[in-house]
Amino acid sequence: MIAALLLPLLAQTSVPADADMAALLPQGPSRLQTCLHQAQNEPEMAIKTAGDWLSESRGDAKTFPYQCLGAALARQANWADAEAAFLQARNVLPESETIRRARLAAMAGNAALADGRYETALTDLDLAETGTVNSGDPALSGGIEVDRSRALVHLGRIEDAGRALAAARRENPDNAEAWLLSATLARRENQLADAQTYIEKAAELSPVNLEIGLEAGVIAMLSGHEDAARKSWQSVADADPASEEGQTARSYLAQLDKP
Repeated sequence: MIAALLLPLLAQTSVPADADMAALLPQGPSRLQTCLHQAQNEPEMAIKTAGDWLSESRGDAKTFPYQCLGAALARQANWADAEAAFLQARNVLPESETIRRARLAAMAGNAALADGRYETALTDLDLAETGTVNSGDPALSGGIEVDRSRALVHLGRIEDAGRALAAARRENPDNAEAWLLSATLARRENQLADAQTYIEKAAELSPVNLEIGLEAGVIAMLSGHEDAARKSWQSVADADPASEEGQTARSYLAQLDKP
């Protein structure tokens, strides 16, 4: 049963919804916001809107329609073309626009992650990481490190993933996901004391996060604390029984109840 509890949370790809991807960039002109709203609700129409906008734009002004195009393509799960659009949005900006270029590279990396192209995702995210040097934006730099860790795990580069997560915790200690994934990685490496420390911090930052509750139960179970594991999984099952996490929690509880 213990083997069945080894959740592959760190290997799961977390791709922002289109609105979240848009939020990675500062608020642009109202035309951009209108286009991004359309991308979320009518992606096919937004693709046409972005195309028309591109045809009348020049120079770095093309960054906005490219961004909208990327969001619309992402909404359609057309990840490769979305990645290309976000990179185009980045590349038309002058090199002095380091932060905006970094945010767009992060969007491209997220699209490549969703597409299962982990080497490409890491290339995009490394571009984003480079652009955040001395940015003074810990949420951005920490989030990029979290995404880099996901790509690195998929590529089997576990030590590098650990270093990326350490950087994420250092740069943005309020990022609950960084602590959750750190706990998962430590647990996978059988570093259960570290995993417990990390998951406690994650739960402190995000006490109602169902993934954190699941992982806390796994760590407790592997550490020989069945009662604590049962309590964690029961809280997840009670919080949202219909969710994927709630169903998983119930399956774990059922395993505990088997003779």
